[in-house]
Amino acid sequence: MRINWTFIKMIVLLGLVVFLFGFSKARNEDRFISSPEVVFVGENNLFISNETVSKLLIQNWGGLKNVPKETLDLNELEKALKSNPMIKTAEVYVAVNGALKAEIEQKTPIARVSTNASYYIDDEGMFMPLSKNYSARVPLVTGYVEKNNLRNVYKVARKVKYDEFLRKQVIEIHQDMNNKIALRLRKCSFLVQLGDETYLDKKINNLKAFYKKNLKDKTLDNYSKVNLQFENQVICTKI
Repeated sequence: MRINWTFIKMIVLLGLVVFLFGFSKARNEDRFISSPEVVFVGENNLFISNETVSKLLIQNWGGLKNVPKETLDLNELEKALKSNPMIKTAEVYVAVNGALKAEIEQKTPIARVSTNASYYIDDEGMFMPLSKNYSARVPLVTGYVEKNNLRNVYKVARKVKYDEFLRKQVIEIHQDMNNKIALRLRKCSFLVQLGDETYLDKKINNLKAFYKKNLKDKTLDNYSKVNLQFENQVICTKI
């Protein structure tokens, strides 16, 4: 009887692969978690510290050292991190060596409310608390502002954030009790009255044209108000 050595080799090789897989899986399941490693992506300025993130992880799993890898619920840990109002996104995973890693993206503030309460508005128009670790250089928001109604202020603040001219010039966004918006510019004594957020792009273009012309003429200090509330007009009040 002729022995099929090729077939036998394939069976042995298959058995070896199954054994190694099972052995590796067993060792992996028995591996214990080490202290969490926190990595921040995006913004370099830390509004929330590594220690705070580590504490959130530990508090939500009763201490992570010597915890078997297979007992961890990574989704629950991610939810716990995302519940922090400083954190925009979080990804938690376990590396091959058993290290628990958390990749954190912080929220990005675009304006700072300074009324009877103080907090940031982030780049998605949501509430973001102030940080003890770092203070962002963003325009102040003053006047009548409600935490659950930030839409008008957010729209203007977002325009300021992503417009080069406004980003350099606007230091304050003021909202009155009728939701009318006004701006204060750096080194300018006049108040810019935007009104509501309708035709915002056109109003800003009118402001840029006014500013450029009067800067050239050296007459910016001649005005106390610049009214842009009407779509195609710039109404100026002289001092």
